[in-house]
Amino acid sequence: MSTNLKVFSGSKSKYLAEKLCENLGVPLGQLEITYFSDGEFEVCYQESVRNCDVYLVQSTFPSSDNLMELLLMIDAAKRASARTVNAVIPYFGWARQDRKSKPRVSIAAKLVANLLSVAGVNRVLTMDLHADQEQGFFEVPVDHLYASSIMVPYIKSLNLKNLCIASPDVGGSKRASSYAKYFDCPLIIGNKTRARANEVATMTLIGDVKDMDVVIIDDMVDTAGTITKAADLIKQQGARSVRAIASHCIMSGPADERVEKSALEEMVFTDSIPYHGKCAKVKQLTVAALFAETIRRELNGKSISDQYLF
Repeated sequence: MSTNLKVFSGSKSKYLAEKLCENLGVPLGQLEITYFSDGEFEVCYQESVRNCDVYLVQSTFPSSDNLMELLLMIDAAKRASARTVNAVIPYFGWARQDRKSKPRVSIAAKLVANLLSVAGVNRVLTMDLHADQEQGFFEVPVDHLYASSIMVPYIKSLNLKNLCIASPDVGGSKRASSYAKYFDCPLIIGNKTRARANEVATMTLIGDVKDMDVVIIDDMVDTAGTITKAADLIKQQGARSVRAIASHCIMSGPADERVEKSALEEMVFTDSIPYHGKCAKVKQLTVAALFAETIRRELNGKSISDQYLF
């Protein structure tokens, strides 16, 4: 592996960067962020990055300061003559705005991809984008990883006798179908209508869940309205157990309370986003080893394709 590897972290992803560095066997680089009284901040590396392969770990979840930190980190590394600047973004925020769903709206995912390119990034490492085609928004190489390589072994460890995979909505059916094909088990799909953003009006199930051990698959959980409504409906229709697995732990607003009161036995996430809530049902599995191995292979010029289960 390159002796010129250096890893730095933004302020809100340091917990993950430390675990990633432990896997790589390198120290976490020293970075100082100075805040001004009006909220503006400045990024400064406390060590040389000249001619180094620099990896910057920062998920871009709210607030937007996390994105701005990453942009400034990229710019500072580029201006300090880093050989390559690589953004490790386990959770790529703004990804839900990936198309014009109604007139006169922004496409934020494309805008953020442009900002990263203009800042000077050479490569992006991310995981479970809201839509796979968002890789095409970038003008630089994107290594798009999948949490399935972590979640599949976890599902296996549960030893569920009558496993059934479910998608809480039609939009996530492709993702859930991949899991169902891998485990050779039935697939259930929730068909929902929304009253407005973050509020589900009605939901019906397509498929039979009676006496099944159901695992709901999703890419992210925000207010948990959809996934808890699906879990309650699945349980009402005779499922023996129901749990949920999602890549990104947004868990905003009433999410904790909804999950706690729902029929879910557990809600499993990766640690792409830190969880500061108090819901006893929430569990996180680390992605540090997955990203560390990807970085190791990149630096050694090796393929990363065999890290993908599906």
